[in-house]
Amino acid sequence: MKEIFKRKDLIRYLVSSGLKAQHRNSFLGYLWWMLDPLLGVGVYYFLVVVVLGRGGEGYGPYLIVGLVVFRSISSAMISSAKSIVKQSSLIKQIFLPKSIFPIASSFSQLINFFFGLLVIGIFLIIFKILPGINVVWIPFVLLIHIFFIMAISLFLAYICVFVRDIENLLTHISRLLRYGSPVIWLPEMLPDRFQWVVNVNPLTPFLSSYRNIILYNSAPTIKPLLIIGFVSIVCIWLILFFYSRHEHKIIKVL
Repeated sequence: MKEIFKRKDLIRYLVSSGLKAQHRNSFLGYLWWMLDPLLGVGVYYFLVVVVLGRGGEGYGPYLIVGLVVFRSISSAMISSAKSIVKQSSLIKQIFLPKSIFPIASSFSQLINFFFGLLVIGIFLIIFKILPGINVVWIPFVLLIHIFFIMAISLFLAYICVFVRDIENLLTHISRLLRYGSPVIWLPEMLPDRFQWVVNVNPLTPFLSSYRNIILYNSAPTIKPLLIIGFVSIVCIWLILFFYSRHEHKIIKVL
């Protein structure tokens, strides 16, 4: 941890350079951070509401919250998987704690998430939804969100150094998680015999909590979030300890 804190300036640089690199050669540039969730909402709203005739009143805000939250977790998974591998030239030249690369990747995706919250704000204005006093729970949920993303990022970044095929699978795993989580569909749409899918899904507490706070002015699902937060913190500590003991193996493989 001391080595990581010593290089906080490098982490800050990696975050800023990573954000710039995402849309460096695109015409719309940073505008894509807001356009991407908006286009996703348009596609799924047309599919569910127009084509299938489902969803009902208030489905638009429900959908945008789900897509923004899911996108932050999915993007963190995919980007962190190659965070160490793509910095191989730097790692070979300078001794650095390898864990700073997935950590920087995690913070980059969290900044993208904040832009997604702006899109949610636009939908709240359009649908005339005013969040209530329960909005004070947002920092608590966001903190658990950060721990969860960081634990996943540290784990995937290390594994993908040795098993590069996982990078190719993550896109399909992400798609499976999207359709296996209440992102675009409401929990009541699921038959009773499949409700266990929602109950065991670690993404469900985040989706439910953000929607409760932002859309329904109610408290988040505190107990599941506390469990996820505790497990994530323990995993982060264990993985960082593992990194410190096995970093030499990363250099050999790279």
